[in-house]
Amino acid sequence: MPGNGLILAIESSCDETAAAVVQRGSRTLSSAVASQIATHARYGGVVPELASREHLRAVVPVVRAALAQANITLNDLDAIAVTSGPGLAGALLVGITYAKALSFAQNIPLIAINHLEGHIHAVLLNERESLDGQSSTGDQPALALVVSGGHTHLYLASPAHGSWTYSLIGRTVDDAAGEAYDKVAKLLGLGYPGGPWIDALALHGNPNAVPFAFSRIKTKLHLGGKPPRTKAAKTAPIANLDPHFLFSFSGIKTAVLRYVELHNLRPEAEARHLALFTGPDAPANPTVEDALATCDQQTLDLIASFQHAVVGDLMKKTFAAQESLGATRILVTGGVSANRELRSRFTSEAARRNLRVAFPTLALSTDNAAMIAAAAWPHLQAGEFAPDSLSADPSLPLGR
Repeated sequence: MPGNGLILAIESSCDETAAAVVQRGSRTLSSAVASQIATHARYGGVVPELASREHLRAVVPVVRAALAQANITLNDLDAIAVTSGPGLAGALLVGITYAKALSFAQNIPLIAINHLEGHIHAVLLNERESLDGQSSTGDQPALALVVSGGHTHLYLASPAHGSWTYSLIGRTVDDAAGEAYDKVAKLLGLGYPGGPWIDALALHGNPNAVPFAFSRIKTKLHLGGKPPRTKAAKTAPIANLDPHFLFSFSGIKTAVLRYVELHNLRPEAEARHLALFTGPDAPANPTVEDALATCDQQTLDLIASFQHAVVGDLMKKTFAAQESLGATRILVTGGVSANRELRSRFTSEAARRNLRVAFPTLALSTDNAAMIAAAAWPHLQAGEFAPDSLSADPSLPLGR
């Protein structure tokens, strides 16, 4: 049985190197994050090779910072936890290799955590901390929407004998919602990551100006029930999922592109990117006010309409799944859960339906290691440890 319940976690699945110390899955003693946004911003997205290189540079100082913030040493730990997937293979390997080395050197267990499970536990960690570690509604089943730059999944998360089980209810068949935000922002000459820019600028546009719509996803008869060959289908099967709970965001990206071309907005977008980020007079740290000065009303209306449509689709399918399952509790987590409009509309709809909805703090919404440590606590209690052969699994599924 664990001693003091201290777990050091390492997260390196994408473009943030993070380490944290969490006690018994309910008390965060430290959380350190080294962001790579500045490295990848010039490319409008994450470059895997650069991400791996930056993780190599940051992982040791980030872990040292987490231990120092917690005022502990490696000798005080009960276990090491690390993200084993899904994510970028090279990036994952940096965290896994270092975590395995620490585990071996300290002779303490190594726990492998699925990144998606970590996001779900970000909400549960937040709730436990607010209740000082005591039992809460977090111990009850919940429908979890994990929505980020790389994932859009619906899970039924259920506690079972001190651990958790996850049943896949719905998912995207192509792009994640956060990826759509990033690509649309890049198309409009805005910065990376695109979510915060679009969310801030959407406040100044008319969300009903451009009538974007999502069509129902239908089973492809020629596939004979097999999942389509998409990057999303590699991480979890979709053939047996209800089409009503499947997401698709590639279409709205194309719709925005066609709107930009039809209304000749590309020259303005290129000029905007030059003025804000790459030109000789571009500000060192462009602000929303700087971006506003480069946007006409038509562009702002397009941005607001795009966000309104994406949030509306996420709501429609999440609440349809909730109704079908009879769930009384919804967790919304992942980087896109920090979106202002998403939080507002989900909260209002949940209140109208007399449901409980919970979000992580803004700091726990994006990738971090505290959520990995929180997810590792039930595994430590159950004695579920990683084998010596642990390696990265870029397409690691969660649930069944």
